[in-house]
Amino acid sequence: MSRYLLRRLAEAVISIWGVLTIVFFVGRLLGDPVSLLVPIGASTADMDRLRAGLGLDLPLWQQYLTYMGQVLKGDFGTSFVFNQPAMQVVLERMPATIELAMTALAIGIVIGGTAGIIAALNKGRWPETLVLGFAMIGQATPTFWLGIMLILFFAVQLGWVPTGGYGTVQHLLLPACTVAIFISASIARLLRSSMLDTLREDYVRTAKAKGLMPRTILLWHTLRNALIPVITMIGILVGELLGGAVVTETVFAWPGVGRLIYQAIDQKDFPVIQAGVVLVATIFVLANFLVDLLYAVLDPRIKEGRA
Repeated sequence: MSRYLLRRLAEAVISIWGVLTIVFFVGRLLGDPVSLLVPIGASTADMDRLRAGLGLDLPLWQQYLTYMGQVLKGDFGTSFVFNQPAMQVVLERMPATIELAMTALAIGIVIGGTAGIIAALNKGRWPETLVLGFAMIGQATPTFWLGIMLILFFAVQLGWVPTGGYGTVQHLLLPACTVAIFISASIARLLRSSMLDTLREDYVRTAKAKGLMPRTILLWHTLRNALIPVITMIGILVGELLGGAVVTETVFAWPGVGRLIYQAIDQKDFPVIQAGVVLVATIFVLANFLVDLLYAVLDPRIKEGRA
């Protein structure tokens, strides 16, 4: 077990280092941010002084080494726009992102899990057709279009909730439901398929032959094993959602990390871009690391290298 954990941990560290490197060099491709930071009509000398103060006049390799050294100390630099530590700016937006992500995920798991189980247990009948239709539409509908339609109907026409913003349960409902529809559709479709495959396994037929109660067979033999691919997808979704649902946060003016990174890219705010993307990547890697640990719990053969 310890070798399994060490291997997964090493892979996580290498992944984070790779993201740190990629985001540094890709960020430099956005262009020179100095022109956005100086007043209109600033002289070339003023721009050169600011560029030197930000360390942007150094060779690229030297900027990279300085950047990596600062990151190892937990210093991602100071935001060009907010004039605050970049990671502090990003972390201030995390509560809003966590609130949206966890609410949407909870709704999606409940609806999608229930629908997937119902579809698997009713193969070839109308409940399965209904669930598959919902899953197809939910996965195919663009998030930005769905968000706009929900705003037009529930906020503009009915006036039940605000069109956007942050602070109350009413502000949370529409963006959470927008994200949850895609999540529930994905979970329902995958869980149905996984359960149908599991129901055909020999150990399930053996459990039925032994006369075990249907509930025991469903929960202990079928659902437990069918959850492995679903947990993989949920781990990926957690990483994506905690990294900020950029489109949803933008449509609903939700002050989360995704919207912040989008604005930082537009403003060429390198420190915030780097801090935001690194935080997102770290969350994504940790989520997948936890998924690996859950694999080992659900199927001990995985940690022993037999599966």
